[in-house]
Amino acid sequence: MTIQQNVDIHATKEQIYETLLNSEKFSAMTGGKTANIEAKSGGALSLFDGMIEARNIELIQNKRIVQAWRVKDWPEGQYSLIRFELDQNGANTTIHFTQTGHPEEAEAHLDAGWHKMYWEPMNKMER
Repeated sequence: MTIQQNVDIHATKEQIYETLLNSEKFSAMTGGKTANIEAKSGGALSLFDGMIEARNIELIQNKRIVQAWRVKDWPEGQYSLIRFELDQNGANTTIHFTQTGHPEEAEAHLDAGWHKMYWEPMNKMER
């Protein structure tokens, strides 16, 4: 199972990269949900008041973020791999997003959730 999304965000790739890896900015983007993010390779993440647990696998500043990511109620030890590729297009950034390894029954929820919980709030952030 693979989710692939390409979305344009009205922000620079630097702003998006920082939002995804900064606890305070991520929390502000999500309407105040608690986020604890260690912005380094191997660093742990807890997002959306602890609903999401993750670990940074690869970080290439302002270009790529790869994380092992899971919803807290998934079976113990089950992680999916998520990848954000950032490409600047003028005033916008295209995020090439993929998620693999998630439970099949979660696909529709996850596919819609990325839009609702990430892309829409990112486009509403103040610059």
